[in-house]
Amino acid sequence: MERRKNIFDFLAQVLTIFGFVVLVLNLFCLIFGESAKGYSTIFALGAQGIPVAVMAEYFALSVLVAAARFLFFTDRVIRRMAIWLRTVCMLGTVLLSITAFILLFDWFPVDQWQPWAMFLLCFALSFLGSLLVMTLKERMENRQLAAALRRVQEEEQ
Repeated sequence: MERRKNIFDFLAQVLTIFGFVVLVLNLFCLIFGESAKGYSTIFALGAQGIPVAVMAEYFALSVLVAAARFLFFTDRVIRRMAIWLRTVCMLGTVLLSITAFILLFDWFPVDQWQPWAMFLLCFALSFLGSLLVMTLKERMENRQLAAALRRVQEEEQ
């Protein structure tokens, strides 16, 4: 049985998402920052880092992503929905949220296809990376549970 989640689990999820995003953004700043300096508000400081306003925007986005995860992957709100449909709904919600932030905060020029292509590529790679990590985590947990079950069964004999 899975333990009940609380506000601290939600905050941990927000900070995990935010930490990952900040790490990736800082790497992008080091690699692309100077060349993208006048092109995007994200890279307004060039290779020097990320502006505080952009950090606040990404923190707010992290809260929305964690809320979407809570909405679609806990049984508190949605009780009967297939896991694939939950995943599709969450991805759609996250994509819409990010798109809204791009438009609201001028993260990049919206009238050019290259930034959109790079955004979708980064999003797809992040999703696939997350999927891989979650799959590996689930397999590891299943192995641990199977080993624990074997030990219990051996003790009973």
